[in-house]
Amino acid sequence: MTLGRLVAGLLVGLALSTSPSGTVAQTVGNLVIAGNGPEQVTIEALARAFEKANPRAYIDIVWDEHSNPLQLVTTGQAQIAVTGAENSAFAATQIGWDGIGIVVHLSNFTKEVTTQQIADIFSGKITEWSELGGPETIIRLIDRPHHQHIREAFETQLGIVGRIPASTHVIDEDEMVVKTVVGTVPPLSSAAYISLSTGLAAVSHGVAVRLLPVDKVEPEVPTVKDGRYHLRRPLLLLSKKEPHSLVEAFTQFARSAPGQMIIGEIYVGMSNK
Repeated sequence: MTLGRLVAGLLVGLALSTSPSGTVAQTVGNLVIAGNGPEQVTIEALARAFEKANPRAYIDIVWDEHSNPLQLVTTGQAQIAVTGAENSAFAATQIGWDGIGIVVHLSNFTKEVTTQQIADIFSGKITEWSELGGPETIIRLIDRPHHQHIREAFETQLGIVGRIPASTHVIDEDEMVVKTVVGTVPPLSSAAYISLSTGLAAVSHGVAVRLLPVDKVEPEVPTVKDGRYHLRRPLLLLSKKEPHSLVEAFTQFARSAPGQMIIGEIYVGMSNK
């Protein structure tokens, strides 16, 4: 992103131009959206669709897996942060859901796990798959970096914040997590958590992995959407609480039918209920 575009983003606003007849024409301005998670493809698609609908609106995407999106909003370098957890200092708009899938090798015949068993696995209390009716192999844990909101949501929901062993192997990207699970062979067998969208895509493409049912509920789009599969995280747009017309225009677009269609291509849209 150029310095000029960044400066423009700091001065962003919503301008309304009118035709001679006095009718409103379109949204005008520059917006910066920051993130560090797996949602980049979806956010970029939303941004391009928003720009197409509003030709005088420009959106810059600042995406760095090592960045702190909320800090960028705080300092004015961005107007929207894409996160997975609310923060009382910011206004939050939920635009979708993503399940958190528990992924294992296809050969691992463990049938299912409970929420408590997942907590015990990732806190180091359960160390062998045979304790869960699976193979006689040692569980090799795969964790995610501290800054990624999938980890924050995972630890918080399971009540194991700070309890994942420090020696656990940490991998940044979902795709690399899947490759590592596929490459782990006996006497080890990996356990990892990833974006459900990535896991479902891997399974549908014949990659040698499985997604374990949790509390007897299959990890699928319908069960994530209606909440039966409760290991899920919200997709949130966070911004400063002060009114900001272009931020409001973009969040409204993300919640609209066209925006939800884009989100639904990878993630789970909001329920119509």
